[in-house]
Amino acid sequence: MHETRVSSCLTVEQCPASLWVQEGESANFTCSFPSSSFYASHWYRWEPAKGPRNLFVVSVNGDEKKRGRVRVTLNTKEGDSSMYTGGSHWKRP
Repeated sequence: MHETRVSSCLTVEQCPASLWVQEGESANFTCSFPSSSFYASHWYRWEPAKGPRNLFVVSVNGDEKKRGRVRVTLNTKEGDSSMYTGGSHWKRP
């Protein structure tokens, strides 16, 4: 029996790495990645007592999703995905 394994490591940089904003302020996160090898972007919110909570998944180049004051975009040609919040206010589910 012959087994072949292929693995890869993709480097993604988030800018800023973390951010705390006051309610009502706007914020912007951008993740950069190698554009030729990226197919989807998952955005999470980390809740201290609960851990990560999935907010959005964008998987089509040029895709944009919006929920309330939060908008995410994906641009695989430029190698970035961004999340914008206008007047940050998070409601508990």
